[in-house]
This record gives sequence, structure tokens and C-alpha cells, in this order.
Amino acid sequence: MRFLYLLFFVISIQTINSQNQFIGDEIPYKTALETAKTNGKPVFVMLFADWCPHCNLMKKEVFSDPSVMDFLNKNYVCIWKNIEKEEGTALKNKFKTRSLPAFLFLDSNETLLYALKGEMKKQDFLAEANYALNPKFQLPYLEKEFLADPGNVTKFFTYLNTLKKGADRTELSIPTHIYLNTQSDQQLVTETNWRVIANGVTDIKSREFQYVLQHQKDFAAVASQNRVDRKIENIVTELLRPLVDGMDTVNYYKQREVAKSIRLQKTDSLVFKFDLTLAERTENWKFYKKVTSEDTEKLAWNDASFLKDIGQTYLKHIDDADDLKKSISWVKHSLELSDSFDGNLLIARLYNKIKDKKSALKYAKDAKAIGKEMGWNTNDVDTLLAELAKK
Repeated sequence: MRFLYLLFFVISIQTINSQNQFIGDEIPYKTALETAKTNGKPVFVMLFADWCPHCNLMKKEVFSDPSVMDFLNKNYVCIWKNIEKEEGTALKNKFKTRSLPAFLFLDSNETLLYALKGEMKKQDFLAEANYALNPKFQLPYLEKEFLADPGNVTKFFTYLNTLKKGADRTELSIPTHIYLNTQSDQQLVTETNWRVIANGVTDIKSREFQYVLQHQKDFAAVASQNRVDRKIENIVTELLRPLVDGMDTVNYYKQREVAKSIRLQKTDSLVFKFDLTLAERTENWKFYKKVTSEDTEKLAWNDASFLKDIGQTYLKHIDDADDLKKSISWVKHSLELSDSFDGNLLIARLYNKIKDKKSALKYAKDAKAIGKEMGWNTNDVDTLLAELAKK
């Protein structure tokens, strides 16, 4: 009897779990549009990838809930597309999707009514899916209202705040500049217009951003210097990071000159870091040496950790003795900032690489002393000391 009860319990649990598992409909996109037209419903599209943890969490915690699926199926024609398969790839490109998961709400003519991106809780998603059904909350209506009165900041923000729920930041620049074109240079320096610039300006060459650069103190008075600094750093990051991520060296070398033209130490430091990242990813050690030789002492001189990272790269990838001696001087300065086990060991290895046994022994012994005092594992330095003892 106990066995039968246990079997019934296990089957019941499995049944409940199976009812709560997400199963996406494999309806072709064209069929979904035709069905939407016939039934007078909009189309809901989820774009996902199997490797995306946020997508999988949404499937598990939101779309496996019967109440969510009942709402969606009642109000939409629903399809689920993997961006690594043919239709999913086409939709990703068509609607310029750069973040996952992405949720598109379309009419039967493929007009984008509403869009969302990223992971959400069930109640938040249901609230947004409800908004997407209301014509006055949809993008075409909000865009029309804004364009009819482009100098109206309330209509602008209503449109922008809805648009950015599903759009990439660069897509926000078009309505932002339409609004800002109604404002004179002097009118830009208000708390409201600073919010517009901070949220929507992404073009480093734009009139508005250049005006911010030339009037930083004025904008700091209506916002704060920290917020102005953060905007300047963000716009450089948005310019260069995609090129570094895509290892697009041709366009990177062009755009880095635009970023360098700002001529502020904070932006030069950002460019320096992007330069090194790109050089490492493309294994362009000639460029890495050029950048570090020119700017390490100017832009990384007070960062002990950064100096050691550069030294490690030289140890692994640079063979010229003069270049290695230069990297030794940088790592030595890191010890002046903060004496460390790893810094001493790194210098010992660099000296060993240029065959300066005496100096290598000195720094290896210093590293050993620090490690012993701290009670750390010293296997790496012991191995180096043994190697040096044989020479």
C-alpha cells in the first residue's frame, strides 16, 4: 500500500511539473502574421538563444506559468524564435535586436507596436504585455504625438521612455536630436535638457555633446560634475567598445582619434584601456608596445594592479630585451605603490627572461619572504628559485 501511495505521489509531481514546463509553439512567422490578420490579434514574438541564461530563466519562471500563457494566447498570436536558426536570425536582423531575451509586439503588417528586452518578473512582464495592447501606449501613436509637437518635452519623454524598453541606446538618438533641434544652445543648459542629453545623445560629434564638452561647468551646475564626467566616459565607451568586441580594427583606429580629440585625461585613460584590450585580442604586440611605451607612465602610473597586468603581458608576449627592461621599471613602480608577492615574483621572471640571474634571484627571494611571512603557497617562486639555482 505504501508503495502504491509513493508511486501515485511521484506521478502527481511529474504531472504538475510537466504542466508547468515551457513549450514554445513552432509556428512559422508568415503563418503567425496571417493568423493575426484573420483573428484580429497582434503577434507576440520572443527572440532567444539556448545559451542565454536570462532567456532560460524567463522560460522557466514566467512562460511556464499557465496564467501567463493563458493571457498571451488569449490576446496574441505567439511565436518563439531562436536567433541562431533561420527565422530567428532574420527577425533579429529585421528588428535590430542586440539584447536577449527580446520581446516584440507586432501588428499583422509587421509594424512594431511595443518592444521589451531583458529578464523580468512575472507581474512586471504581464503589466507590460497589457500596456502593449493599449493603442495610446504603443510606439506608433506615441511617435506620431511627439512628431506633431517635437519641442514638447513631456511628449518626447513619454515616447523615449517607451522606446528604450526594447531599443538599443543608439536608436534613441534619432528622436533625441529631433527634440534638441528645437532648442537653442543656451536652452540646452537646463536640468530637463541635461536629462535628454544624458539619456539620448550617443553621437560624439553631435552639436549637443560638443556643447557639453565646451561648457562642462555650466552643465555641472544643473546636474553635477560626476554626472557630466560619467556621460563623457559613457559616450566614449559606446563609441569604442562595440568595435573592440567585434575586433573591427579598421574602424577602431579611425574612431579612437575622434575619442582622443576630446583631450581629457579621463577619456584618454579609457582609450588607453581599449587600445590594450584590442591589441591583446588581435595579438598585435607591436601596437601594444607602442601604446604602453607612450602612455603607461601618463595614464596608469598610480594603478599598481594595472602596471602588473601590463608587465604580465610583456612577460608572455614580448621578447625584446629593451622593451622588457621598460616593463620591469613599470612593475618596480607598482612595488613602490604597494609591495606585493606577485609583483616581486613578476619582476624576478622578467629579469630571468632577459638572463639577469642576479636580479632575478634578488626579487625571487623577496617574493619568497613575503609569501612565507603571509603563510601563502610559494610553489611558483620555489620553482623559479630551483630553476635559477641550476644556471
